[in-house]
Amino acid sequence: MNIKTASRPIESLDDTHLHYDAMFAEAIATLKREGRYREFHHLQRQVGDFPNAYSHSTRKQITIWCSNDYLGMGQHPIVRNAMHKAIDTMGAGAGGTRNISGTHHAIMQLEDTLAQLHQKEAALVFSSGYVANEATLSTLGNVLKECIIFSDACNHASMIQGIKHSKATKKVFRHNDLAHLRSLLQESPKDVPKIIAFESVYSMDGDIGYIKEIVDLAQEFGALTYLDEVHAVGLYGAHGAGVAQRDGQMHRVDIIQGTLGKAYGVMGGYIAASHACVDMIRSYASGFIFTTTMTPAMAAGAEASVRYLMQHPELRTAHQQAAHALKQRFADAGIPYLNTPTHIVPVMVHDPVKCKRASDLLRDEHGIYVQPINYPTVPRGTERLRFTPTPMHTEAMMDELVEALVDIFQLCDIARTHHA
Repeated sequence: MNIKTASRPIESLDDTHLHYDAMFAEAIATLKREGRYREFHHLQRQVGDFPNAYSHSTRKQITIWCSNDYLGMGQHPIVRNAMHKAIDTMGAGAGGTRNISGTHHAIMQLEDTLAQLHQKEAALVFSSGYVANEATLSTLGNVLKECIIFSDACNHASMIQGIKHSKATKKVFRHNDLAHLRSLLQESPKDVPKIIAFESVYSMDGDIGYIKEIVDLAQEFGALTYLDEVHAVGLYGAHGAGVAQRDGQMHRVDIIQGTLGKAYGVMGGYIAASHACVDMIRSYASGFIFTTTMTPAMAAGAEASVRYLMQHPELRTAHQQAAHALKQRFADAGIPYLNTPTHIVPVMVHDPVKCKRASDLLRDEHGIYVQPINYPTVPRGTERLRFTPTPMHTEAMMDELVEALVDIFQLCDIARTHHA
């Protein structure tokens, strides 16, 4: 067979490749100039020593203060034993997509447990919380003809992408502004499908959505409710089903979305809803249909974690106590934190360069790791260090953190005030 070669010399192809790399390099240079370039910190968590870890970046032991493994369940013996058993009995991989040999016993058990947790007819597991949001919202908007999705202005990027990829009309209401949401609903046609998409715990400011009031509006205007509980499942409610359970509203919410990668300490995302809704999503959502199934070990570990936390509310109590203790120390030291009603404790810096420098100094000089949070995760000018205390952070660790922050704030010329 004769293969026709390119008419241009190889050198011109190399030149083109270098031209593209130059554009890529300039894009990265822009991030660095703005203080928004994000570095990976090479960590090795150590079983039995949470929240400490070994940093391959600094070659030192560090204490992690920004983990989403809120209760340390990623290292819990119950979870690890379930994962070991699953590997020994079912092997490592899932074997395919859910439709092609990948619907294994462990994931069916996990979905049954998640449905029980949220008192819904059915649940569906995805590869991540991001995919659960993107796939579900995009599919809902495509299937419900002429649908309008009302989205809180502070919704997660995965929800925004899901709405963008749907064929629905999007209307954004100001964050937690019920009057604005009502006005948008009133302006919309009565006879078209509607979805109100919002969160319970907003992960950057640590505030809480008005679940009861939004459900009231949804029922008044004939809308479905879609509630993201990723930063609440495992942590709130009598059995860890989230803020909606805590507030007695879970049965009124149509679709609940959650994650298995935060309080449950493993990986994956899910929705819980009616049989009809879940069956439609599994049948139409590309993000579900065309991806390999979660492995048996992951599913078994997640299921064990969910069941354990359903039965151990004392961990939720200890978690809230840790958050309160850290906030009190920040207040006493004049550290400018947002006094949130949740476990998320943002310390405000308001400058991307100072925020990154403070994070680097905490890590390199004090063995404390907290990631700087900047645009586009938060609006420009609201850069912060986001602390997530756990029941495993001791009082001594908190005292060391506050002492280090006082030192770093002075070095970086960051203003200290009383809490916001």
